[in-house]
Amino acid sequence: MSAEGASQTSIEYIQHHLTFLTSSDGFWSFNLDSLFFTLLTGIIFLAIFYRVGKKMTTGVPGKLQCVVEMLVEWIDGVVKENFTGNRTLVAPLALTIFVWVFLMNLIDLVPVDYLPQVAQMLGIHYLRAVPSADMNITFSLSIGVFCLILFYTVKSKGFGGLVKEYTMHPFNHPVFIPVNLLLETVTLVSKPISLALRLFGNMYAGELIFILIAVMYSANMAVAALGLPLQLAWAIFHILIVVLQAFVFMMLTVVYLGIAYNKSEAH
Repeated sequence: MSAEGASQTSIEYIQHHLTFLTSSDGFWSFNLDSLFFTLLTGIIFLAIFYRVGKKMTTGVPGKLQCVVEMLVEWIDGVVKENFTGNRTLVAPLALTIFVWVFLMNLIDLVPVDYLPQVAQMLGIHYLRAVPSADMNITFSLSIGVFCLILFYTVKSKGFGGLVKEYTMHPFNHPVFIPVNLLLETVTLVSKPISLALRLFGNMYAGELIFILIAVMYSANMAVAALGLPLQLAWAIFHILIVVLQAFVFMMLTVVYLGIAYNKSEAH
């Protein structure tokens, strides 16, 4: 907890760290901090892979090239097992999702006061640096996946097949079209919602726990002494969450696209 934060009550400190830097009030406001760090992590991802691509060698590869090659081969294998169609788009998409979400999640391991203090020195009073702890960002990602699900459904069976899939299944009779449409629509919409809420919930909880641990430093000496070991323990455990949530989001995206592409064959 920073010196400035020490002058705040615990509730004020928590509220301050959970407040976004917004462009305005109302429905059309934008969380500028989330957008900034989303773009920043995207640029970092592109820069790393562009550098590796430009300097790639068939001889003895460097450490970064080894990591990138292993990552590409691993994700390509995951896509190959779960998507039977052309992987030209899906494999790069899966790679992008995994690395991008991982980098966004990784920001959560930066001590909670560091980046807000830098922002304060620049005259920025609020800053939340973890984009994946912002529901707007996670829903933006999942809506993109939702559009791809519809795209691959139409690609595999045509627009008429899309209509038939959501009106004649699971009960293959015209009388049950309203029921089928309701059931299939709920199933379809639940996919992006579950993707978004799962990532948001896990990262928001992790961010909140780091903030609560930071609050302990302003307490009496006995409680404050527990802050550092708790922070280290949670950071080590949180590394698993950071990687796991990136993998789950990527894996479910590939699985959903595979189901959309192959569902007509199952019918």
